[in-house]
Amino acid sequence: MLAILATHPVPYQVPVWKALGRDGRVPFEVWYLTHHGVNASFDGGFGKTFAWDIDLLSEYNSRLLSNGPTVLPDGFMALRLDKCFRQMLRGKRVKALWIQGWQVRAYWEAVWQARAEGIQVWLRGESNDLAPSSFIKKYLKKVLLGQLFRRVDNFLYIGKANRRLYESYDILPEKLHPAPYCADNRRFAQQAKLLLPRRAHIRKTWKIPEEAFCVLFVGKFIPKKRPLDLVSAARSTLIKKMKAPLHLVFTGSGELGDQLRANCNVLFDAESPAPAEKITNSNGLPSASFVGFLNQTEISKAYVAADCMVLPSDHGETWGLVVNEALASGLPCAVSSRVGCGEDVVATMNPRLRFGLGDIEGLANALLELNSQRYSREDAQAQVEKYNTEATVDTVVKLYHQGKK
Repeated sequence: MLAILATHPVPYQVPVWKALGRDGRVPFEVWYLTHHGVNASFDGGFGKTFAWDIDLLSEYNSRLLSNGPTVLPDGFMALRLDKCFRQMLRGKRVKALWIQGWQVRAYWEAVWQARAEGIQVWLRGESNDLAPSSFIKKYLKKVLLGQLFRRVDNFLYIGKANRRLYESYDILPEKLHPAPYCADNRRFAQQAKLLLPRRAHIRKTWKIPEEAFCVLFVGKFIPKKRPLDLVSAARSTLIKKMKAPLHLVFTGSGELGDQLRANCNVLFDAESPAPAEKITNSNGLPSASFVGFLNQTEISKAYVAADCMVLPSDHGETWGLVVNEALASGLPCAVSSRVGCGEDVVATMNPRLRFGLGDIEGLANALLELNSQRYSREDAQAQVEKYNTEATVDTVVKLYHQGKK
C-alpha cells in the first residue's frame, strides 16, 4: 500500500486524499502526526483559537500517530515519529512512503527508515526558487537537502517554481512528476454560484459602498503577508485614475490588525462594537471593511463580495492557495513576484497582474488593470482548471502501479 505521512489534516491536502479514496485504484492510508485543525487549537498567526469547520477525515482511511491530537506543528522539532513506525511500514507492507515536505524532523526520520526497509520515497513539498539567499545559506541547503533528495525516488512538483528548485539540485527529469497545487475547485465554484444572488446584501452588511471597486485581502495580518502594501497602493496618486472609488476588505486577523486599521477609514469592523461612523476618522485614508476571520464555509462570502483579490506576500508565501480559492470562485487576482503560484495561475491571465515585491506603484498599476479590464468569472476560473485534484490522482496512480515489486 501507499503510506501518506502528513503533519495534520490540511484543507488544501485533504481534497486530494478524498479524491484518491473515491478513485479506488491505489490502496493507501494517511498517517497524521497530529490532528491540529480538526480539534480547536491556538493559531499564533491569526491570534485565535479555532478548528476548521469542514469535514477533514471522511472518505479515506487515516490514523493518528503518537504526538497527540492537539500538538501544534510549529517548528522543525515539534513532531516526532512513533517508535513503532518502522514496524508499521513492515506490518502494512508499505510499497511507497509519500511525505509533504521537509519542514519537520519526522519527515526526515521517516525517509531514512523507509529507505532502510527498501521502500520507495515520494516527496511533494512547497518550496521554490523564488527566495533570496546568501551564498553560505545556499551552500548549506545544498548539502542538507542533497542528503534528503538522494533518498527520494519521485518528486511531485506543485508548479513551475517548485520544479525549478528540484532541477537546481540536478534531479533527473524522469523523477519529476506533476501534482499541481489546488483547492477544492468544485466546492468553491458551487459556493460562489449559490452566494452570487446575495452579493449586494453581503456588500451592504459589510458597509462596502455600492459603486466601489472592492479589493480583497485574505490571510493572517503578519509581516510575511505584507497587507500594508495594499493600503499604501490604495493611497497612491495612481489610484485617482480609477473609474470607481476603491474600497478594501480585510478578511483575517493578526498582529498587524491595529496598524492596518489606523491607516484606513474603517467603515465596518466585525471585531469592534463601535458604530461604523465612529470607528475611524476619514482624513483622506482609503475606506475599508474588516470582516474578521472567516472559516472555510464562510470565506466564499468574501470572494463573492469583492471585485478582485491581492496577495502582496514575500517569498515565505511558497504558493498562496487563497489565490486558487479566489480564482475557483471566479475572482481575478494580483500577486507579488515572490508568491509561488504567480507564474502558474496569475500571469497566465495577464502578466501585469504580477508585480514586484514591495513595488507599491506596480501594485497600484495592477489594481488599475483589474479595474479597467473587469475580467469575467469564467476567465478567472479558467486559470485553475488544470490545477485540480484529478491531476495529482492520475500521477499517483501511474507511479504506484509502475515497476511493481
